[in-house]
Amino acid sequence: MDIKKEPSERIAKIIARSGVCSRREAEKIILSGEVTVNGRRITSPALNVAPDADIQIRGKTIPRMEERRLWLYYKPVGLVTTHKDEQGRPTVFDALPAHLLRLISVGRLDLNTEGLLLLTNDGKLSRYLELPSTELRRCYRARIYGLESPALLEKLARGVTVDGVQYGSVKVSLEKGGDSSRNIWAMVTLTEGKNREIRKVFEHIGCKVSRLIRISYGPFQLGKMVPGEIKEVPRSLLLEQIGKKLDYSHSK
Repeated sequence: MDIKKEPSERIAKIIARSGVCSRREAEKIILSGEVTVNGRRITSPALNVAPDADIQIRGKTIPRMEERRLWLYYKPVGLVTTHKDEQGRPTVFDALPAHLLRLISVGRLDLNTEGLLLLTNDGKLSRYLELPSTELRRCYRARIYGLESPALLEKLARGVTVDGVQYGSVKVSLEKGGDSSRNIWAMVTLTEGKNREIRKVFEHIGCKVSRLIRISYGPFQLGKMVPGEIKEVPRSLLLEQIGKKLDYSHSK
């Protein structure tokens, strides 16, 4: 068996970088006994594997490591950001063109949130873009209802704790016009992106979010894209924005 003591990478990392799934998901698959290396079944992700090893998941060889790529996708309302949904709801990956089914998402947007979702074939890039330490700003347009006073927004800027979860600064600027006690649009900016964070912090100050659209993620913009549209970030732009921060030595 061609497994060396000091080869290049952990097996879960190789699987993630092949674009099959995230590193965390790869570890779960390995633990379930569904992965073989050169014909031998393994059950521990704590394994370093040679770059040319034959790695199979459920009997299918994973693809060779591809060039790192990134896509912008306008996620419509009504899709969940997962490859499989236990409730049988339609997923983002069900809606993608067939040749793009091996992508993974950078974070998630919940069922009722629309707008910019980043998709990539590279687990390392996904993790980098998700990390709070990267401090990439996520910007949203939110339609909110029931804001008693704009002064309440200052609480969100300082950070709040909701049900024992600490949320960092959420900056909100109201768009001109409209009655703040009724539906009004606001620009919302944050750098974390915890599960349903915007909806939860607004509920904390007595507001409801009736529509939520992510319009940018770091340097990447939704622009004039329409729901369901997907387009690849040009490699030159990807290298310009991210290349200096990540090792692209494996890219073509």
